[in-house]
Amino acid sequence: MPLGVKGGIDESNLSAYMVGAGGTDNYICLDAGTLHYGIDKAIAKKVFSIPAEQVLRRYIKGYFISHAHLDHISGLIINSPDDTAKNIYALANCIETIKTHYFSWESWANFANEGDKPALNKYHYQVLKPDSITAIQNTTMTVQAFPLSHSNLTSAAFLIRSNDAYLLYLGDTGPDEVEKSNNLQSLWQAIAPLVKSKKLKGIMIETSFPDEQPDKTLFGHLTPRWLMKEMVDLASLTGNQALNGFNLIITHVKPPQDNIEKIKVELKAENSFKINLIFPEQGAAIEL
Repeated sequence: MPLGVKGGIDESNLSAYMVGAGGTDNYICLDAGTLHYGIDKAIAKKVFSIPAEQVLRRYIKGYFISHAHLDHISGLIINSPDDTAKNIYALANCIETIKTHYFSWESWANFANEGDKPALNKYHYQVLKPDSITAIQNTTMTVQAFPLSHSNLTSAAFLIRSNDAYLLYLGDTGPDEVEKSNNLQSLWQAIAPLVKSKKLKGIMIETSFPDEQPDKTLFGHLTPRWLMKEMVDLASLTGNQALNGFNLIITHVKPPQDNIEKIKVELKAENSFKINLIFPEQGAAIEL
């Protein structure tokens, strides 16, 4: 359930995705740039039949923050006074930023269980260790985190498991070649067996800029060309046929609308693997 799909400018539509198994009201939220407005959009589309405040308080069981840039966490901060107790899951560096700079009694009240006193103890920080599998509280799901390179910052990918089905969500990331990193290659190696076995139901990955964006001003983001280059690297591990019809959900597209349309056209033109490209819309449910 996309609560926000864009990568900037529109503060009412920033990265946030509720994810849950079919037939349950137990969701997690992958990033939290926009919450309440996105839930309202979903209610208008008849995805939820209860008030937005109840979706926030009852349905969302925990937040997974890929990195602490405001377009990925502002909704969580603003809605925190009206939220219920739950966990915030992230890599250690992200938790430290939230603790030090947001829930600090300087920029916002400390609604968490650690940091500047008094700690109001509503949210509990859960540090994810790369490559370890963690049970997600109040759900039947588990998560495994992987580090990503986002310019001068460590971002994260989350591999979510429900029974024998998986979903991979990537926060902001640049291509390995530009970032001088092997984080994406390591991630592809980890998930390749799940792609081949068809247990991985989809990958949610950013494409922030059209191809005209110079590499020197990507600032830790992907373009259609770089995304498809990464898919070539994945296909080298899975075989080309494994990507035919595979679900690739495109996130974090940056306005203006002209750029978003360019991104869509370029991705479709460069899609030699016949991947199933999905462009999420705020408030419109996606079933995988």
